[in-house]
Amino acid sequence: MSERRRRHTPEQIIRKLREGERQLGAGAELAAVCKHLEITEATWYRWRNQYGGMKADDAKRLKELERENARLKKMVADQALDIDMLKDLNRGNW
Repeated sequence: MSERRRRHTPEQIIRKLREGERQLGAGAELAAVCKHLEITEATWYRWRNQYGGMKADDAKRLKELERENARLKKMVADQALDIDMLKDLNRGNW
């Protein structure tokens, strides 16, 4: 039984959260809502904590900022390695 893991875009997540909230408001059980949305309850809670109350544009911007942040962190790490290497060279440890 191999399940295909699927990535959802922020827009898809927000759409599913809205649909799920509508169904819950109509009296549906969370388990049934999650089954209909084809997600687990853990995913539901994670998405709700991360994207609850956001609009699609907000979520898209959040993802862009997270990608930019990761890129900048990598850049800083690379520069720190370069600085350490240059210090070692300067000390004559090469």
